[in-house]
Amino acid sequence: MNILILGSGGRESAFAWKVAQSAHCEKLFIAPGNAGTTQYGTNVNIKVTDFEGIKALVLKEDINLVLVGPEEPLVKGVHDFFLADEQLKNIPVVGPQQEGAQLEGSKDFSKQFMEKHNIPTAAYRTFTKDTLQDGLTYLVTAGLPVVLKADGLAAGKGVLICLTLEEAQTELTAMLADAKFGEASSRVVVEQFLTGIELSVFVMTDGNSYKILPEAKDYKRIGEGDTGLNTGGMGSISPVPFADAAYMKKVEERVIIPTIEGLKKDGIPYKGFIFIGLMNSNGEPWVIEYNCRMGDPETESVMRRIDSDFVDLLLGVAEGNLNEKEIIISPKTAATVVMVAGGYPGEYLKNKVITGTENVRDSIVFHAGTAMDGNDVITTGGRVLAITTVQDDMFSALQQATADASRIYYDGMYFRKDIGFDLL
Repeated sequence: MNILILGSGGRESAFAWKVAQSAHCEKLFIAPGNAGTTQYGTNVNIKVTDFEGIKALVLKEDINLVLVGPEEPLVKGVHDFFLADEQLKNIPVVGPQQEGAQLEGSKDFSKQFMEKHNIPTAAYRTFTKDTLQDGLTYLVTAGLPVVLKADGLAAGKGVLICLTLEEAQTELTAMLADAKFGEASSRVVVEQFLTGIELSVFVMTDGNSYKILPEAKDYKRIGEGDTGLNTGGMGSISPVPFADAAYMKKVEERVIIPTIEGLKKDGIPYKGFIFIGLMNSNGEPWVIEYNCRMGDPETESVMRRIDSDFVDLLLGVAEGNLNEKEIIISPKTAATVVMVAGGYPGEYLKNKVITGTENVRDSIVFHAGTAMDGNDVITTGGRVLAITTVQDDMFSALQQATADASRIYYDGMYFRKDIGFDLL
């Protein structure tokens, strides 16, 4: 069968690597892809939100399955676009329809959903420009630190942790009255701050049954020792030592099952991934957020631990028989180290030539923000490459991924050398 992956980051590179290995996959297309995805299939320069362009490609190349990587096309309704089109409606899309994608597209929607279905999450209130005064008053009694979340998609930048009342009131005003994050912060969720260790849990569902994929932990801050500004993710590790069978049983019973059942009760069709961002607080799971797609850089580690045919699982989602499919998970440890551009996550350097990827010894180099310039691979994004290895134990995996990242060079390159140290 012919398969199309939408997206251009490290997540989509890992998908492409895994999908290309499947006996089901005859031709693979990635739109728009990057300099690395050409190893696994054909890149097509179409934006993920250009639905008409995607339609033309699907019909031209006789695509039989579409796998959506990023959240934006899902929140904008790419799955609904297919279902509403006479020529596309029978081509399966792995990724929820617009209503289900609201789990990520609207923080307020997801908090209401959790409250309704008794899924453990932090206490919250939602405010708009019209109720800003109520919000400022609420902050006085909310307790510190407090979390402010833009309701809509803000490219990973819409969450602020405020340590003082003054900061919280200033930021709430900036978000609501001054549109700090544009339309995304026309509503703001004010949330209790949870303490503990974060964990990413990934579920595939066909709307009825589900499979739990390997869990992972990612590292958001730019600096070693988890310091500095938040990023899209500087690395990941899977499995996560504290997420043992007893803990994951709690996650399944208290979070995963109520989420799948809640979607069914609310009449929300959902075929795709649910990425549950959890806080492990004293051994208890609390949901921080839902995402309607896989995480990045967690996907790079997760894909390397799935030993069964991934396309077979995607077909299970598409055809509604996921319960009949087998998932085999490696007991080994996968570690991912993300290499970023100089200046990231602020203004960063671009168009720097990358050398040394051929020197990598025991890792896979998943491309993220890269492109071809003649025969050269150059940097185009903030997160440039994700170096991922699988080893028998965590220490070896971290050591190998870090050593392999050191073998690559481009002007201004940077990566954290302490990914996973908190778990050792």
